Amino acid sequence: MARWEILDIDPYLSDYENDINLRMDRLQEQKNRFLADGKSLKDFANAHNYYGFHKVKGGWIYREWAPNADGLYLIGDFNGWDKHSHPLHKINDEDWEIFVEGIRTIPHKSRIKVLVDANGRLSERIPLYARRVERNEDFDYAMVLENPRKEFEWTDQDFEIKKDNPLIYEAHIGMAGEEGKVSSYKEFEKYILPRIQKAGYDTVQLMAIAEHPYYGSFGYQVSNFFAPSSWYGENNDLKSLINTAHQMGLNVIMDLVHSHSVKNTAEGINEFDGTDYQFFHAGGEGNHPDWDSKLFDYHKAGVNHFLLSNVKYWLEEYHFDGFRFDGVTSMIYRDHGRGEAFDNYGKYFSINTDIDALNYLQMANELIREIKPKAITIAEDMSGMPGMCLPVSQGGIGFDYRLAMGMPDFWEKALEKNDYDWNLSNMWYELTTHRPNEKRIGYVESHDQALVGSKTTIFRLADKEMYDSMSKDSHNLIIDRAIALHKMIRWITISMGTDGYLNFMGNEFGHPEWIDFPREGNGFSYHYARRMWSLADADYLKYQYLNEFDRAMIEFVKEYHQLGKTTYRLWLDNDRKIIAFRNGDLVYLFNFHPTDSYESFHLPIHDIGEFKVLMDSDEFRFGGFGRISHDYTYTTEKLPGTDYDGIKIYIPSRTALVLKKVK
Repeated sequence: MARWEILDIDPYLSDYENDINLRMDRLQEQKNRFLADGKSLKDFANAHNYYGFHKVKGGWIYREWAPNADGLYLIGDFNGWDKHSHPLHKINDEDWEIFVEGIRTIPHKSRIKVLVDANGRLSERIPLYARRVERNEDFDYAMVLENPRKEFEWTDQDFEIKKDNPLIYEAHIGMAGEEGKVSSYKEFEKYILPRIQKAGYDTVQLMAIAEHPYYGSFGYQVSNFFAPSSWYGENNDLKSLINTAHQMGLNVIMDLVHSHSVKNTAEGINEFDGTDYQFFHAGGEGNHPDWDSKLFDYHKAGVNHFLLSNVKYWLEEYHFDGFRFDGVTSMIYRDHGRGEAFDNYGKYFSINTDIDALNYLQMANELIREIKPKAITIAEDMSGMPGMCLPVSQGGIGFDYRLAMGMPDFWEKALEKNDYDWNLSNMWYELTTHRPNEKRIGYVESHDQALVGSKTTIFRLADKEMYDSMSKDSHNLIIDRAIALHKMIRWITISMGTDGYLNFMGNEFGHPEWIDFPREGNGFSYHYARRMWSLADADYLKYQYLNEFDRAMIEFVKEYHQLGKTTYRLWLDNDRKIIAFRNGDLVYLFNFHPTDSYESFHLPIHDIGEFKVLMDSDEFRFGGFGRISHDYTYTTEKLPGTDYDGIKIYIPSRTALVLKKVK
């Protein structure tokens, strides 16, 4: 048996070679089951082109996967919801079919359901492969059959995905507007895409795209996997949004939820054929203890057919440029990683590990490469599973990047402490440590930290002072601290060697409100489910400083190619709260001390030449005090009492700067 390259990349895995071999053997077994006669994964992942509704010569054909049902009947507007006029016929052990004569028999925008006879009862269900699902005025969900006169015309043929070192703007369509309502695809395309482009980000990560009946679930309780959410408008509106983003040079990736499904039966796929095991594990194993949702059985051929086809569908039908896979940790461990520290390698390779889930993720990544070789895949995994971001051909799981979920956790804990108690050694460890060859998406906060129940960075720093003291003519020590640290925290996170960066919409300018979706507890208000862009645009408010800093930081990172570089520590002084490091040709100096400025700090650079400050967080345009000169040239010298070459430089408290060698 050939030795997998992952074992040489990460020598700590040598004791688990048999586990790696088992994982790869099981992957091949699964592929042998699905890919007969030399088929590829791309050939296999075509369930959406077989099941569901399809126009054929002379009418419509509708097929459904319901192995354990006793009967299926097509009902809808077109037949007056007659429960017996359009029965489906079982064509094999698992599939049902009906031909409806006449294309116009089912008009455009007809509401449709399928009546499933199982276990002695009849249930009105939404077709599994429905591509459009809408609720009516009675909040009753049904499939809507679309047969437009003209198909959407894409104009993004020349767009090329920017795969390396993505700068990701995480966004939710519905809450992207300033009004207290559900915003639309069209409004996002017109008003938000230009903001993202101007801010310098190159990748838009869209949340809550697949249909979900409960708006407040943030899209993580998916009911209809092939239907774009009708909360925000028409299907073609989403296509137009993505097409326009591509014309603007922006990647668009989807937050893909294949880790679980809403347990609803009226709206979702649960118990479609009358069993709890059609898609999910049977019994208690099929229920997530925290999420109140259903868990897929990734060993089943039908489940793999459904989910892999779903991956292909979003890539081809909507031109997405990749995916952020949600809930990977929950998928790959039988206890879903709940409360687990993952402090030794043995915890990654045990009976707790769900090899079927790992195999599914491997196949999903391979499929994505077959369809779009440059597509971006990101794993939301907090466990740090070895090989998550190594190619499948090397024994890995195949993702390009892993969300560095330890980073926001570190910042949350740091901000709970007094500034004097911050541990800069821990900071260095959290921001630089990763598995061999693993690429990370660094971030300070995502949507998770913006939700009610958590706190954004700015809220942890400024709290209620934000409501009265963000005017530029207001002077407040709490706000001064908040603005200074908000900038420094982001800058050190993005510049300390991460391979990509993520920001949740509005957090770049310190959006003052948390996210609270309409619910009974807030009177079903949309007041906190929006983004107040006018705050960042107002010349008299300090939010403008944070917005300007974020824009400058992103442009700086791009101009000087700071992502994906190895960083070298130059100095760390936990008492004086100083940390300095080198990223490529640039030297960074951060002073996190609350009060102490250093008139002539001895900064070792281990280089000979002349250096100048390129950018600093204390610039007037960023709401600082303008204490650092960008004109002065620093000449290296032997620092007193050392063998180090370095410079003597003024570094104020709560300030960061970056220098470049100019001679």
